[in-house]
Amino acid sequence: MQIHDGLRNPRTYRSAMLSVEILREENQRYAASLGISQNNACLGFRPAYLNQKSGEWVLSRFRDGTPAPIHILDGLPDAWVRARDALGHVIAVDASVISGFVRDGRFYTREEAARQARH
Repeated sequence: MQIHDGLRNPRTYRSAMLSVEILREENQRYAASLGISQNNACLGFRPAYLNQKSGEWVLSRFRDGTPAPIHILDGLPDAWVRARDALGHVIAVDASVISGFVRDGRFYTREEAARQARH
């Protein structure tokens, strides 16, 4: 895990847990922008998550620990997980966790990545 650099104020805590459904909604919301993996990977952005309480960020990973090219919940630290399905797949995480991207060791929210990528 990496620690958020603290130079920016990340989004305020969400009241709802990050879930598979919320990730789908975010992907739909940012589909026409550089705020999704498919549109910004060529610019060096890697899908990641930030725990706003601790300031730690982690890259998105598959269940086996290998890096994922998109936002996957299964590779998140167990302490962040709030719900799993019958097969053990993560379906919801702590409300303080947000999706975003990492580039050059710095975490970007989806909005920040979209703005940064335009420049």
